Amino acid sequence: MGYTIAIVGATGNVGHEMLDILAERGFPADEVIALASRRSQGTDVSFGEKTLKVQALEDFDFSGVDIALMSAGGAVSKEWSPKIAATGCVVIDNSSAWRYDADVPLIVPEVNADAIEGFSRKNIIANPNCSTAQLVVALKPLHDKARIKRVVVATYQSVSGAGKAAMDELFNQTRSVFVADPIEAEKFPKRIAFNVIPHIDVFMEDGTTKEEWKMVAETKKMLDPKIKLTATCVRVPVFIGHAEAVNLEFEDEISAEEARDILREAPGCLVVDKHEDGGYVTPYECAGEDATYISRIREDGTVENGLSLWVVSDNLRKGAALNTVQIAELLVNRGLLKKQAAA
Repeated sequence: MGYTIAIVGATGNVGHEMLDILAERGFPADEVIALASRRSQGTDVSFGEKTLKVQALEDFDFSGVDIALMSAGGAVSKEWSPKIAATGCVVIDNSSAWRYDADVPLIVPEVNADAIEGFSRKNIIANPNCSTAQLVVALKPLHDKARIKRVVVATYQSVSGAGKAAMDELFNQTRSVFVADPIEAEKFPKRIAFNVIPHIDVFMEDGTTKEEWKMVAETKKMLDPKIKLTATCVRVPVFIGHAEAVNLEFEDEISAEEARDILREAPGCLVVDKHEDGGYVTPYECAGEDATYISRIREDGTVENGLSLWVVSDNLRKGAALNTVQIAELLVNRGLLKKQAAA
């Protein structure tokens, strides 16, 4: 017998991806329910070969639902996740609302699957930030081998990480450039078309942005609190796919060839690293793919035991929807999910 799954935020970019991935991977669901705010009630969304009518979150009874995949933003999650969890439904949340709560596991299945055992404290599991998810997938196997001391990362993050309105803004601004119309910046603080913006999320007192802080805090929570990490997060005029230039300093010696071999065998990783024109992966090529791609693996002679990497992934999939579904699969495969009786 399958499970009953609710997608909260089903009309958004990530919600659509969740529905697609549940269908693609054949998740054992007898029923999938699409939910959003009242203004989206009655909208049609696709689930495999089926079409689902969106229902209003505010009017929905979760008492017969086994898992709620949340992708409706932090404010909605703060309000609704505890209410949903109290009905016995397990919440897997894609926002930042619960990531830093000590009683809520923050999970990337390839990295810290065992941490899922603690979900029952609040019946909530958190999905990490998109830029962190792909990073830790690449770091975990290398950390197990040689112990990472320090990470310096610069991100090149696509506009889809900021939602559909951000994608529309890049499209409209690009068109305006070619037809010489005025450029209007609404979603981003500066023009994004043919530009890069070193500013994602709000600024903090020390001059870092919240996005950069997230990468530090989440890497420490999921991988190792002893790792030192500094990040510069940059928005680039790409629709889908985040890229990261990663510099690593290890406690123990590790060569580029060893790292290449380790990453080739690591879950979730795909190495494309030829020293020739085009022998690497770009965001355009990773769109629609599940893997975290790793290229440009090379030794850094400026520090002892140093490596540099290029890490690319589809932020809507591994950075959000795919990882959320993988967490749900982990619950099922480990026998941790108790099926609720239908309401």
